[in-house]
Amino acid sequence: MYTCRKMTFALTGGSLLSLMLLCTLVGAVEAAAGDEELPDYSSAGADTCLKCHGDDESAHLLALFDGPHGVIADERTPMGASQCESCHGPGGEHAARVGFRQQRPPMPAFGPNALWSKQRENEVCLGCHQDPARRFWDGGTHQSQDVSCVDCHSIHTRRDPVTVQSSQPEVCLGCHTRQRAEIHRAYTHPLRFGEMACSDCHQSHGSPNEFMLESMTINQNCYQCHAEKRGPYLWEHAPVTEDCTLCHRTHGSNHPALLTRRAPLLCQQCHSRSGHPSVGRTGEALPDGSPSVFLLSGSCLNCHSQVHGSNHPSGAMLNR
Repeated sequence: MYTCRKMTFALTGGSLLSLMLLCTLVGAVEAAAGDEELPDYSSAGADTCLKCHGDDESAHLLALFDGPHGVIADERTPMGASQCESCHGPGGEHAARVGFRQQRPPMPAFGPNALWSKQRENEVCLGCHQDPARRFWDGGTHQSQDVSCVDCHSIHTRRDPVTVQSSQPEVCLGCHTRQRAEIHRAYTHPLRFGEMACSDCHQSHGSPNEFMLESMTINQNCYQCHAEKRGPYLWEHAPVTEDCTLCHRTHGSNHPALLTRRAPLLCQQCHSRSGHPSVGRTGEALPDGSPSVFLLSGSCLNCHSQVHGSNHPSGAMLNR
């Protein structure tokens, strides 16, 4: 025996599982609707929808059946339950015959002129997608900025572009325009080449960490790929252990190694140049009067090559 929506059914096996899933999806839609009275569901499900939305102009919508949401044989998917109305809400009024010059009522959710707000639409998605990766969505940056699931995700596709490494950055950079400009600088992470995704560093569904990072700190995030910089070192360079972004721009830079400035200017933000070969001195300057020869090529790194840290007993100056 199974009770759903004040009705009791005597079912077993797969039929019972189908009914339980249907009630779960319907419950998510009703929860999003609050105390509002929902319209009736259509009598023939997706068949009713496809009478209008199966033409050439709506051909792109049919890609849903090639994706994970459109597997009718899988009772866990929307198409395996109430079909289109599992997500779009009950469309009995929308699908009903309308009079001449009478405007057709809109669907409750996910469509032009939808009745529900973004927050209520998100609740429909979260009715099924309640895994640990989304536990920080409520109160997170995207949620507080009124971003909806469908602003990033494309459901009527064979494969959601935001879940594909090569196409994900284009989705994110549609809003994050400053980062779009930065990744096209001379030195950058390989985001624009499809060899890296934004989600390699950021958790788009929310995170308790700064900038929605995957790891607890910026340094730990960087060490996921740059493990050789982790240390520990016998002689440490203080900025390295504090924050990688003190010296590097994460999304892109016009300086080598994604540096915020070129040496020696970068180094001299902390280190005084007084009495050091980083300034021109009589007898050591170049013939044209430019600064010391010590600044040619790698500049400060000509001597202090182990800038991230050294394990050499005599490496206190990070020069070996």
